[in-house]
Amino acid sequence: MERRVEIKNKIFYNIEKSKFKVKDIRMIGKMDKFDSVSPLDYRYYIGEKEIFNKLNKYVSERSYIKYQASVEAALVETMADIGICTKEIALEVKRVCNQIEPDEVYEEEKKTQHNIRALVNSIRKKLSNNAKGYIHLFVTSSDITDTATAVRFKDLNNKVVIPLLLDLERMLISFSRNTIDYVQIGRTHGQHAEPITFGFALAGYVDRLGNRIEKIKESGNNLRGKISGAVGAYNAFSLLGDKYWVSPDDFEKRVLEKLGLKPARHSTQIVEPEYLTDYCYSIISCFSVLANLCDDIRNLRRSEIEEIMESAEEEKVGSSTMPHKVNPWNFEHIKSLWKEFMPRMITIFMDQISEHQRDLTNSASSRFVVEILVGFIHSVNRLMTSLKKVRISDENMIRNLKQSESSIIAEPLYILLSLYGYPNGYDYIRKLFRKSKEMNKKLIEIAENDEEIKKYFEKINKEQKQILYKPEKYIGLAVEKTKEICSFWEGALLLDKQCSSNN
Repeated sequence: MERRVEIKNKIFYNIEKSKFKVKDIRMIGKMDKFDSVSPLDYRYYIGEKEIFNKLNKYVSERSYIKYQASVEAALVETMADIGICTKEIALEVKRVCNQIEPDEVYEEEKKTQHNIRALVNSIRKKLSNNAKGYIHLFVTSSDITDTATAVRFKDLNNKVVIPLLLDLERMLISFSRNTIDYVQIGRTHGQHAEPITFGFALAGYVDRLGNRIEKIKESGNNLRGKISGAVGAYNAFSLLGDKYWVSPDDFEKRVLEKLGLKPARHSTQIVEPEYLTDYCYSIISCFSVLANLCDDIRNLRRSEIEEIMESAEEEKVGSSTMPHKVNPWNFEHIKSLWKEFMPRMITIFMDQISEHQRDLTNSASSRFVVEILVGFIHSVNRLMTSLKKVRISDENMIRNLKQSESSIIAEPLYILLSLYGYPNGYDYIRKLFRKSKEMNKKLIEIAENDEEIKKYFEKINKEQKQILYKPEKYIGLAVEKTKEICSFWEGALLLDKQCSSNN
């Protein structure tokens, strides 16, 4: 039995023996978000209006086709600049390229089985006979696709990614300064180590994020295009000989300048893949910093630590069965997305290899690169929203520090004894620490009455002894370094002058 079913009045399927077959995909972009396969779409992209509105004109398939058409238009416009065709033809091509829609290109691709030829045919159908011959002249498919990818990623980077990251950096700097003197036990290997301040801990992420922003800026602005033909040697344009006043590589520069790009220094049929590889690596590397920060916050929210809390949200459900629970799910969510997108860097590295200067083993895989950017931007946005709800408990920080106040003076004590001439400070303090544990006494009580080190202990001055009796003062340059890091990145990134992503 066979029947036709209409879903959302847009997509028609044949149903036969419980199998669905798409009969007409022209309107697939209009489908309900819950008909999509990827959670990136129905949950984190289409499902979040703010993210969708920021990204749609850069990351969608519609936008990619629009960017490809813009490369074709820039190509003809440059031909008009040097006299190969008329200005009128260039204007006609630009007008038609602005009108191209993805459904007509995809419909044409059913016939051509080639996406760029389908784009070219779709443009040509709307042009006068005088203009048709100039579309896709001198170029190959990768000139269009690689250049369009570079332009849209550069636009996305400069207009969305960088402003958003600068907003996050501002937030972390403010957070760090506001907690600059909140004394906290420093931890290594999950164990209590030496006191720091919470502001100092955050300053580490201020510095790491600042470094990543610089790398993302640099690699994003270094994305390259090409207008050099089928093997990258400008063979087609060279057929013009000396008839026009520009060389083939100068023509390429002129086309790409209109699009805000530089040409790859060398190309085959494709742009050298390292430009995109470097950019993707900088994004993934930054994603790792965010995941690390989220992991730290999640651990500091643990019930037995509770140095960080989140503002109460009455409607937020932490457990389907335990009404009292409110989980750090936003921070866990960001780490979870990092786990999904970080391994995709392996595919980017694999895409550096293209047999015989181009093959289609990179064709499908390269289409998923944009998902890395969508997942990353969503995570930055989620992190900023979550950080606004964070509250710091300086009381719990002191409570946790006091749990180890006896042991954390072991380092300053052995160093001071060594400075005043005792030869075996480290080993002897280890011995005294074990003794203090056995006797259930504070290490300082044992040390100040120990005959072995008594004459050296007496040499320790009053200021130094303050640290031994009040270990919360043993914070080194935590405050000074926090100020230094925050001020450095404000200057390096010109945070007081940069536009916000919300502007």
